[in-house]
Amino acid sequence: MTREVAIFPPDAGMDDFLWRLSMAEVTASGPFSAFTGIDRVLAVLDGTLHLTGDSIGDIFITAQSAPCAFPGDAAIDGQPIGGPVLDLNAMARRGSYRIDMLHIASGSHIVAAASAVLVALGPIRCEADGIIESLDRFDCLHLEDVAEIAFDGTADAILVRFLPA
Repeated sequence: MTREVAIFPPDAGMDDFLWRLSMAEVTASGPFSAFTGIDRVLAVLDGTLHLTGDSIGDIFITAQSAPCAFPGDAAIDGQPIGGPVLDLNAMARRGSYRIDMLHIASGSHIVAAASAVLVALGPIRCEADGIIESLDRFDCLHLEDVAEIAFDGTADAILVRFLPA
């Protein structure tokens, strides 16, 4: 099951988005959907995911692993290990945007860039441009044209920046 977190432009569909962020629960082994002309970056939020494919080799990714980047049209197979996996999937139209996915430690000050989504990995409080938000685990905050974000709490976060190519 996939849940769309954010898409640009806001009225875009699967055939004409410039960038998209989603979370998916992977409960069974199988091939990833192919997206021609799209670049992808995948992070695991919960569980262990075994990925195989010519463009990435044979890897295991967990919440502690670095995000995995691959072409959206590459043949990739995924297998959850030991139970369901929750992943974070960023996609960008090749040549329009590029994806920068960063693990951010609690207490950090970060620059968001033109379009970014902050994903809380536990309870956090963040301030951006004088606005304060409290987020729970896996809550997301879409940021536009924000220069700096300060956040604290008991957990880290993932910042996904969509940067013009």
